[in-house]
Amino acid sequence: MTEQPMRVVIAEDHYLVREGTRRLLEDTGDVAVVSAVGDAAELLAAVEELRPEAVIADIRMPPSHHTEGIAAAHAIRAGHPGIGVVMLSQHADENYAFDLFQRGTDGLAYLLKERIGELDELLRALREVAAGRSVVDPRIVEVLMGSHTRAADAPLAALTRRELDVLRHMAEGKTNRAIARALVLSESTIEKHVNATFTKLGLAEEPQLHRRVSAVLAYLRHAPRGAG
Repeated sequence: MTEQPMRVVIAEDHYLVREGTRRLLEDTGDVAVVSAVGDAAELLAAVEELRPEAVIADIRMPPSHHTEGIAAAHAIRAGHPGIGVVMLSQHADENYAFDLFQRGTDGLAYLLKERIGELDELLRALREVAAGRSVVDPRIVEVLMGSHTRAADAPLAALTRRELDVLRHMAEGKTNRAIARALVLSESTIEKHVNATFTKLGLAEEPQLHRRVSAVLAYLRHAPRGAG
């Protein structure tokens, strides 16, 4: 039995980017773009009417080109928790990450726009958010970790070097098995590091959050807003 293409809505105010993304995704045969719109209001209307499995949206959209995409993502996740949202940005911005994930991380991804040209990564993100999981672009993880490694009172200070290595891979959405392969360690050793990291960051008792991403984003709660 042939698997049906994933139904996706795209929201991007730049026409060429929007239509280019549509064509790239549809040419894979894995995605059916059921609507491609230019602003957040049109996105919310399309979601209500078409009920896609996932959404790809720019963070900055009309009318103010500020964070309309993030507001729309929160509305979609609140009203339709079965719909995943992949947010795209030209910038690795920790404030965007904080705003996007402050209500939870399940079903959300934050990728740089350059990933549009890396179809395997974009398709993986769509599948992950549609399944209720989270993805954060590795370059964004580097910004988050670098920012808070420099802070003396950051939760990172409690982590060992190996736990930091594991955390970096966790925040990219990798499973314990994938992290074990990347670090050439046993899966049971990775599980111990993961549990220790959750405990040190105060996330051990948060079953409703996608802790693999929350472990990184928790640092943002300890930094002054607007810093950096």
